[in-house]
Amino acid sequence: MTYSVHQHWDPLKVMAVGRSYPPELYDYIKNEKIRKVFYKIAEETEEDYQKLINLLESFGVQIVRPDMTKSMSTAKRHIDDNLPIPRPYEMQPRDYTIMLGNTFYCGGDSYSNKPITSLIRQQGNEVKFPMDSGFKYQNNSIKLNAAMTSRIGKDLIVGTIDDQEKVDNLLEVEKDLQNKLPDYRVKLMDTQGHADGCFCPVVPGLILSIMGQTTYEETFPGWEVVWLSGESWGKVAPFLRLKEKNHGKWWVPGEELNQDFTDYVENWMNHWVGYVEESVFDVNMIVIDKKNVIVNGYNQKAFDAFSRYGITPHICNFRHRYFWDGGLHCITSDLHREGVMEDYFPERNQ
Repeated sequence: MTYSVHQHWDPLKVMAVGRSYPPELYDYIKNEKIRKVFYKIAEETEEDYQKLINLLESFGVQIVRPDMTKSMSTAKRHIDDNLPIPRPYEMQPRDYTIMLGNTFYCGGDSYSNKPITSLIRQQGNEVKFPMDSGFKYQNNSIKLNAAMTSRIGKDLIVGTIDDQEKVDNLLEVEKDLQNKLPDYRVKLMDTQGHADGCFCPVVPGLILSIMGQTTYEETFPGWEVVWLSGESWGKVAPFLRLKEKNHGKWWVPGEELNQDFTDYVENWMNHWVGYVEESVFDVNMIVIDKKNVIVNGYNQKAFDAFSRYGITPHICNFRHRYFWDGGLHCITSDLHREGVMEDYFPERNQ
């Protein structure tokens, strides 16, 4: 039986879950205090992956994970050569994969992705690589992956990396996507970043969003939008400014002796982790089916909306999501859901 995904609220059956570097990678750090911080981040990151895996498996979901062997080898070589260590690519499979219907698009057929692509090919699915498929990436503004794309049956809502006013030939890019994906109606949305960090169509008729109501009047006419003003990234803006200041220093051997960097990681562990765990609600959530959704924490407005639609929320916190730049939705990628393509907006042309 080939895998497929048509709507992300159809019953979830197979899920890719990411991996990060293990604690021993950070043995090279000379500053013991900072080394212990990275040990703790690595240990807690895998603990949270395992909690998520256990929860998904309790719903009968099959799990596949990327392979870290090649990335670990590369990272160790960079440490030996005193070069920046690559960020763990395998952490967030949604950022480089998407199952559209029964065609799987992947950022590359690297060693890391072999467990995922091999499983998919075993089912008889076609695996494609977006750049090799001729998709246009103007100004790095459009990416074909599941973090940027909402699969609403026949409709694909695709986010933009940049402000739409900065995107050259926006209509041309949209038209190109439409031509490459003729079975769908493609519409670009001005998310100015990962779409799954901005909104989540939880079930037909309900959207949770950190963007305002008017954003969806054209793409989701008539749907209820629960606007969670001030949540998610807005709540951690001071930390993000500090993070930007230290951008590029995370993985450079020797930078752990830099006081700014030391202050940065200590500030994260001593203040922000607890704050994020207790106070920040993400729309970056995983829909298991129309009755169950995985969220990072509690928010009364969101939970009231879930209740109105008969949805049970299941809390599973990914504690270091703002350190790693990825929430629950980002660190997974749905490979198979039951169901066939529906048309939720039949009044539209095509």
